[in-house]
Amino acid sequence: MREKILNSIDNLQSSMIESIVESISIPSVIGEAEEGCPFGKDINDVLDHTLNLCEKLGFKTYKDKEGYYGYAEIGNGEELVGILGHLDVVPAGDINAWNTDPFKGTIDDGKIFGRGTQDDKGPIISTIYAVKALMDCGIDLNKRVRFIFGTDEETLWRDMAKYNENNEEIPSFGFTPDSQFPCINAEKGLLQCILSSSESCSMVLKGGDAFNAVPSSIKYSGEKQDELKVELDRLGFEYKEEEGSITVIGKSVHSQKCNEGVNAIVRLCIALNNINIKSPAIEFIAKVIGEDAHANNIIENCEDVSGKLTCNIGKIDFNLDEQKIFLDVRIPVTVEKEEFVGNLQKVAKEYSLGYEEYDWAKSIYLSEDHFLIKTLRKVYEEETKLDSKPLSSGGATYARAIDNCVAFGIVFPWSKKTEHQPNEYISIDDLVKATQIYALTIYELTR
Repeated sequence: MREKILNSIDNLQSSMIESIVESISIPSVIGEAEEGCPFGKDINDVLDHTLNLCEKLGFKTYKDKEGYYGYAEIGNGEELVGILGHLDVVPAGDINAWNTDPFKGTIDDGKIFGRGTQDDKGPIISTIYAVKALMDCGIDLNKRVRFIFGTDEETLWRDMAKYNENNEEIPSFGFTPDSQFPCINAEKGLLQCILSSSESCSMVLKGGDAFNAVPSSIKYSGEKQDELKVELDRLGFEYKEEEGSITVIGKSVHSQKCNEGVNAIVRLCIALNNINIKSPAIEFIAKVIGEDAHANNIIENCEDVSGKLTCNIGKIDFNLDEQKIFLDVRIPVTVEKEEFVGNLQKVAKEYSLGYEEYDWAKSIYLSEDHFLIKTLRKVYEEETKLDSKPLSSGGATYARAIDNCVAFGIVFPWSKKTEHQPNEYISIDDLVKATQIYALTIYELTR
């Protein structure tokens, strides 16, 4: 049966790649709400496109009447297996940092480039074609398989809230192809919050695209630019000078790995503070956070089996009336949110900054002897001949949306994680290998 399934995937490869390219060409970044499009027309278009694809492949489909989510289903039986993925993407960021159009889906050097190739359009389309391969082999699925397509994963998960509010059927177990192999059995708590001050600021300064991305650049057009250049040079911080402005350069990565990035906002604030351009928010960023991605000045040595706490300043918005700092914090699974928040509020108050919670997703943990983890590991080991010890992550995936669910792929240990970065891509060889693993795993889960 294995060879039959793999041959079926080979036959579907070109169609799968074409479907991914078509999906990438829809720039499904959150936009203005419209009637039937709560997150904007582009996100609604990609949801319709995905449901239409599933219908053509033989699935039964459903779209929420308000446009928050959709799903596609196949198989028989009382038990429901869930495969959860999202169709919204983060903004492209600095277009000049891309070698290709981020919303074209360019194939080059054995890779598909574009926003969403790795997070999460490529992976969810891979799992769709994995099930299609089983269907083409004439395999009867003894459980129903439901693909749940989310549209608000990169912001507030209002799609999953609406799914639950509508009393939709909850899968007994499942996975989301939105992280890395072999699988993630522990996800840190995700806190997004805003620190703000109503004290006047001497400048207008805005930067960053999202809570969950390390900002790659920020432009400064204020006073003391000559002094700022001298200080940036002294600190060894990269920047470029343009007429009337200075742009500080960082390195963008997903905020769960913010310790591997370079935060342009933080670097600018450090330099500004050093040349005596101050405000409560600038001082907090420079003195409390600085370039310590683990926020030891807020909670020291915060670490457990799931790794170290990470803290990312994803955005700032300063003007003459208000200053706002947008924080994304990944809290280890054994640490209570209240402990971190209490410390943060205490420190922030010293800088006249108020605290507001924007979003919270609790941590998850499944033991290594859980039947789902055992099944995923078994297939992965058989197909890669690699160790399958589960990983922990600071990522916040839809695995948190239902019980007995984990993140499973799509990035292999030998692959580069490019989600949320310029030139995001997925290797076609990796895509095919992942589709094989997904097909064989779904086969096992539906026996």
